[in-house]
Amino acid sequence: MVKLLLNVLFLLSPTLFFSQNNQLYFSDAIKIDFDKYKAKSQFAYQSGDIERGRFLFDSLVEYRLKNTVFDDFVLKKVNGGELKISELKKPVVLITYASWCVFSKGEIQALNKLVRKYGSEVNFVLLFWDKKHNAKKASRKFHRQIIVCYAHEHYKHDAHTVASIKHTLGFPTSFYLDKDKKIITIRRTGIHVPYAKHEQENRLALNYNAFLDGLTTIILNEELNKETLAIN
Repeated sequence: MVKLLLNVLFLLSPTLFFSQNNQLYFSDAIKIDFDKYKAKSQFAYQSGDIERGRFLFDSLVEYRLKNTVFDDFVLKKVNGGELKISELKKPVVLITYASWCVFSKGEIQALNKLVRKYGSEVNFVLLFWDKKHNAKKASRKFHRQIIVCYAHEHYKHDAHTVASIKHTLGFPTSFYLDKDKKIITIRRTGIHVPYAKHEQENRLALNYNAFLDGLTTIILNEELNKETLAIN
């Protein structure tokens, strides 16, 4: 138990120096002692200790990255033009993928179903770590309301985005942001478990519920903010 608390304090302590009145950006927060986190995480997974690896990731999110402000990254859209994160006026679900990454069964269907239901309340953004032609091809599987973007080491203007997101938390990863672009939570994406063909609907339900669980955090956060304003 003591060791567990020390691990949490290791992740928490650097952020104690920032007051609530200061804005700490995601790209700055992720740099704080990241090498220590990376070493501990790699050791856990290489040792086959998946539970500890997940604990370290969840602790990093909860005590280091939660409530930081997501940077105003400028992303290239597969259909042309650019997207600045600050231009999105609603809460945001941003999911990072790669076109060559194998999606879990039911994952795309689950996301498309969520967009049809919540697309009027939340902006959904997919960020592929790919060159344009690969990202555009992959985008055809997704609902038209999803804003599909791409970034790649090959493009020099993407260096900050790639270094801050891809080279730290990897992918697939889901970021859940409130309307002010504050990070409410970050989750790993995709449910990868053995299944039989007749269990396809179960895979869809598992992925849908996993996305919905993250989505609920930002919707609930918005509702709580409205209640606070009403009371004031």
